[in-house]
Amino acid sequence: MRTANLDNRLVLVLVHDDGAVDVEKASSGLFSADPQAVFDRWQEFTAWAQSPAALRADRVLVDESLLGPPAPRPRQVFAIGLNYAAHAAESGADKPAYPPVFTKFPTSLTGPCDTATLPSAVVDWEVELVAVIGTRAQGVREEDAWRHVAGLTVGQDLSERLVQLAPPSPQFSLGKSFPGFGPTGPVLVTPDEFDDPDDLAIGCAVSDETMQESRTSGMIFSIPRLISWISAICPILPGDILFTGTPSGIGGARNPRRFLAPTEELHSWVEGIGSLRNPLVAGPTYPDGLVPVPGSPRG
Repeated sequence: MRTANLDNRLVLVLVHDDGAVDVEKASSGLFSADPQAVFDRWQEFTAWAQSPAALRADRVLVDESLLGPPAPRPRQVFAIGLNYAAHAAESGADKPAYPPVFTKFPTSLTGPCDTATLPSAVVDWEVELVAVIGTRAQGVREEDAWRHVAGLTVGQDLSERLVQLAPPSPQFSLGKSFPGFGPTGPVLVTPDEFDDPDDLAIGCAVSDETMQESRTSGMIFSIPRLISWISAICPILPGDILFTGTPSGIGGARNPRRFLAPTEELHSWVEGIGSLRNPLVAGPTYPDGLVPVPGSPRG
């Protein structure tokens, strides 16, 4: 099953059809049009989505420019650092013994075609597989974790390296939470749609130059391991999202360093889900008083 946020309305995207089903209209109001609200009733919704009423409903056209984030207002956003060995190495870090967790604030979330504003000349790309939670997870065993996942989508963890790494203490969450720094989409795909949800091709390009290319099987900590680890500490709620880390190929680790620039387009993809295409424009600069961090901004 595939769902999407089409102009702030929840739709079922039909794989073998040229359209989608408006959930609120097709369910006669049983389910809200709000794309976020459905996660609190995810099991009930997935059962309805297979019903004759859903399959026979009128189709609506999918205008990709109107797609928003599949989970637009999560209560919590979890993000993982250094979750691919090659990325840890290029960042000058040891392979972590446990998942490094931070957050992206929900106001950074945006859609798959939305424009991203660059607040400085050191904004980096980080393509990621993103998991959305469908059932409250607390104290979840690793072998049971996939049962708590509503679906997978594509994400970009855009990162402003000056704010992120400014001394005396890194500010990962702030450096990764400028407006537009969390594009996700284009659709949410349930785990049963994949032959192996733990092994998907992933990559990104900047203006048609491929920068990252890997497979999610290269994660140090799999999605089940991450859910088990985090849920042992705090509940993960329906509709929460999890950025699972980026593979190697970031701009701050290149020689010479390469960052995003206005007029470029950031193209990100994950096998079996689709792609993001986010145009880049210049915007207001970073807050007064910040100074460049010695060495290569990366992370």
